Amino acid sequence: MMRGHCRLDTFTVMAEKIDPLAAEYHYDQLADILERRIRKGEFETGRRLPSVLTLSEEYATGSQTVRKALAILQERGLTVTVPARGTFVVRELPTP
Repeated sequence: MMRGHCRLDTFTVMAEKIDPLAAEYHYDQLADILERRIRKGEFETGRRLPSVLTLSEEYATGSQTVRKALAILQERGLTVTVPARGTFVVRELPTP
């Protein structure tokens, strides 16, 4: 994965990015990135994930790529999608 720099307060955090040259599909890369963020607690259990538009902009990818990545997270048991409300992290994460 490629990494970019994000400035937060007084320290720098490496933000993961989709690698356009990787053999892995972009949606698989994004699903893996989001899963790591969920497991690290960046997205709290029971809370809504950012919108498709927000994730598309953050990761510089298309909305269909984001939707496919979110579907993968749901298949993995990490999220649940509520129509017209959004995608939420499940309250109890499955073991990896």
